[in-house]
Amino acid sequence: MQMQKQMQKQELEQQQMLRVKNTTGNSHREGPVEEKEDEEMSKSALVAFRVKEEEIERKKMEVREKMQAQMGRVQEETRRLAEIREELEGMADPMRKEVAAVRKKIDTANRELKPLGYNCQKKEKEYREALEAFNEKNKEKAQLITKLMELVSESERLRMKKLEELSKNIESLH
Repeated sequence: MQMQKQMQKQELEQQQMLRVKNTTGNSHREGPVEEKEDEEMSKSALVAFRVKEEEIERKKMEVREKMQAQMGRVQEETRRLAEIREELEGMADPMRKEVAAVRKKIDTANRELKPLGYNCQKKEKEYREALEAFNEKNKEKAQLITKLMELVSESERLRMKKLEELSKNIESLH
């Protein structure tokens, strides 16, 4: 595109120079013949310019077609090279597929272990909380039993004291 503009500019400059030469050198001959000559020169310059433009467009199309053909070959070669690389990689490590399968199984096991581990931790936490609650209730029960024993002992002591007093009262009545 830029080349076209440069060529157009050059053509216009050449036409202007011819006009200036014709008008300055032949100023005494101005008339319809000179105007016709100028017009014919302009037309011929324009035709020459169009011919060059068409030639440039034709060459651009040829280059584009060659480039497309080359791109097609490059893509085909790239595909073939990828196939060759795959074959080479397969030859380098014949156990690669088996290794990949085992790695995939390990990854799957890891994914399955994660929620199980979380579940286990959750259950352990629940167990510790339940055990702590159980121990607290057991301790409370032991304290209550101790209190009950104290109360029963105190009650028996008081009853024995009363009985002794009553017994003394009965003996003193005799």
